[in-house]
Amino acid sequence: MKERTLARTRNELTEFLLHHRNKLKPADVGLPITGRRRTPGLRREEVAALAGVGLTWYTWFEQGRDINVSQQFLLNLAHALKLDDAECCHLFMLAHRRPPPPESYQWLSVSPLTQRLLDDLVARPAYVMNLRWDVIAWNTAADRLFGLPAKTIIGAMSCG
Repeated sequence: MKERTLARTRNELTEFLLHHRNKLKPADVGLPITGRRRTPGLRREEVAALAGVGLTWYTWFEQGRDINVSQQFLLNLAHALKLDDAECCHLFMLAHRRPPPPESYQWLSVSPLTQRLLDDLVARPAYVMNLRWDVIAWNTAADRLFGLPAKTIIGAMSCG
């Protein structure tokens, strides 16, 4: 039986990660804009921090070195790079991993009724947080007060 390595998909993995790093701006992921940048998109260290891993580990992965990565790392990376469902699955395939089951990767959102309640509180800042203290929904007054990032409709990510 042939041993599984990243050698077969090394170039594709590198190109995929570079493409997605380059198309994001620091402001897209909530990072401050700091003057002139030589890198068109996110830097490796920014992606590593967003994915919750060290720079060396992320660099090795981006270079396609033969390292074992966990499902959680790939999910964190997919979230950091704002990958959609198909792109998330492609990342898993490039890393020679089986895509996770749908219930393991759900973007947090609120029901339309909850969002309508928030929006009805026109004069009062209101927001909803999850157990990790991530702000997952808010109204216009909260956006004006706190300067929250633009809302995006993400939906459920299933990778499968």
